[in-house]
Amino acid sequence: MKTLLGIDLGTSATKTVLFDEDLKPLASASVEYPMDQPHNGWAEQNPEDWWNAAVETIGAVLRQSGVSADSVAALGISGQMHGLVMLDANGRVLRPSIIWCDQRTSAECADMTERLGAARLVEITANPALTGFTASKILWVKKHQPEIYAQCRHILLPKDYLRYMLTGDFATEVSDASGMQLLDVPKRRWSEEVLQKLDIDPSLLAKVYESPEVTGTVSAEAARVTGLSKKTVVVGGAGDNAAAAVGTGVVEDGRAFTTIGTSGVVFAHTDNVSIDPKGRVHTFCCAVPGAWHVMGVTQAAGLSLKWFREQFCTEYSYRQIDEVAARVPVGANRLLYLPYLMGERTPHLDADCRGVFFGLSGMHTKADILRAVLEGVVYSLRDCIEVLRGMGVQTSEMLACGGGGTSALWRQMLADVFNCPVRTVDAEQGPALGAAVLAGVGAGLYSSVQDACAKFIRYNAPQGPINTAAYEPYYTLYTELYPSLRAHFSRLASL
Repeated sequence: MKTLLGIDLGTSATKTVLFDEDLKPLASASVEYPMDQPHNGWAEQNPEDWWNAAVETIGAVLRQSGVSADSVAALGISGQMHGLVMLDANGRVLRPSIIWCDQRTSAECADMTERLGAARLVEITANPALTGFTASKILWVKKHQPEIYAQCRHILLPKDYLRYMLTGDFATEVSDASGMQLLDVPKRRWSEEVLQKLDIDPSLLAKVYESPEVTGTVSAEAARVTGLSKKTVVVGGAGDNAAAAVGTGVVEDGRAFTTIGTSGVVFAHTDNVSIDPKGRVHTFCCAVPGAWHVMGVTQAAGLSLKWFREQFCTEYSYRQIDEVAARVPVGANRLLYLPYLMGERTPHLDADCRGVFFGLSGMHTKADILRAVLEGVVYSLRDCIEVLRGMGVQTSEMLACGGGGTSALWRQMLADVFNCPVRTVDAEQGPALGAAVLAGVGAGLYSSVQDACAKFIRYNAPQGPINTAAYEPYYTLYTELYPSLRAHFSRLASL
C-alpha cells in the first residue's frame, strides 16, 4: 500500500495528515507555536519552529499509523502565504519571518506603486501593492536592516522553507509565488520588469514549479530526523487557499467555495486568467496547472458574530444563536448590519470604514440584531461574488467551509443571497488533503488533480435557494449604504 503525506503549515500550528491511496486519513498530528508582535502592527515567527513542528508531526503520524517509511510515496506542503524567510549562503535563517498579517510596510507599498505605476503593477502581478505581500517586506528589510539584506542569498516562503529543510532544494510553486507580488501571474514566471524596478536580485528567488510537479526527494539528513525514506518525493504544494480548493474539489470552471472563518473568502476557479483592474479581488495562479483562481476577501465575517456574542450574549452557544436567529424573518425586521469592524478589503479597499447597524429602533430585540449580523456578513460575501461575476467568473454551485460553514442557517442564507446551491465537503482535512492530492499526482498515483478530486472528494447534499427574492431589496439597500457613508468614515478616522 502506498501512502501520501499532506503537511499544512498554518499561522498557529502545523498539521500533518497521512492518507492512503484512496485519500482516507490514516493518522494526523498537530503542533502549535507562537507568533511574536514586537511592535504594534508587526507579526513575526521563527522558521525553526515550523521545522520542529513538521519533524514532530511527521514522526507522530508514522508511529500512529504503523506504516513503513518506504510506503510514503510522496508528500505535499500547504502553507500560510506571503511570509518572508531570508537565508544566508549557508542556508541559515537570518531573521524571524515577517508573516502575512504584518502591516509595517505602508511606505514600501507606496514606493512600489510609484516605481511601477498602479495600473502596471496590477497588470503584471494581478494585485495592487499590499502590506501583507512579500515584495514590500523585502524592501522594508533592505531599507531598515541593510546589514541583514547584504547577507541574504535566498528568499523563501514559509512552506518552501520546510521544503528546503526536507530536500535541500530551493524551490517554490506558482500559487504561493503569486502572493509575493514578484510573479508575472498571467505568464506564471518571475517578472523581470518588477524585479528590475524594485532592484531585487532574481538570483535570490527560488525556481518556480507547477503545484503537482516533483521538486526533489527527502534528503539523508531529513530522513534521519523525520523517519521518512530518501525515496519519498516532494511536490510543489500550494498556498493555503489554493490547497484548500483542491481539498474541496474546486478545480474546474464553475466551482467555488466560501469560507466563513474570522475573515470571509469567496474563491472561484477559472481556466482563463481574469484580473480586476481596480484591484478589489486577488487573482493568483492556482494549484491546477495552467489555471488561475480569483478570490475576494471580507475582513470581519465570523469575527462579527464572535464579537457580538462575546460582548452582548455569552449565554448563547453558536447553535442557540442559529435557533434564535432562525425565528426572525428575512431582513431582521428592517435592520441592516455593515460588517466593517476591521475596515474592508473587497470591494471597497477602505481601511477607515467601520461597522454600522442601520435602522436600529426600540422594537428590535437581541434576536433581530443577531439575524442582522448573519445577514450582513452574507451581503458582504455577495459583494465579492458580484465583483467575480463582473469579471466573467461564473459559479454554478458554492461550497461552504470554515466554522460558519457548519451553520445550516448561514448556509441557507448563502444559497438564497447567492442564488445557487450550497453544499459542504464530507472531509475535514482541508489544505492537508489538497497537498496530499498534489503529492499523489506528482508520484503518478493519479493522472491529474481534476481526476483525483472527481474520484475521491465526496459532498453532502446541497441546500438550494428557497427565498432569494425576499433578500434582494435588503441587499440592494445594503450596497447603497457604503457610498453614502464613505466620506463620513474618513472624517471619523481623522478625529
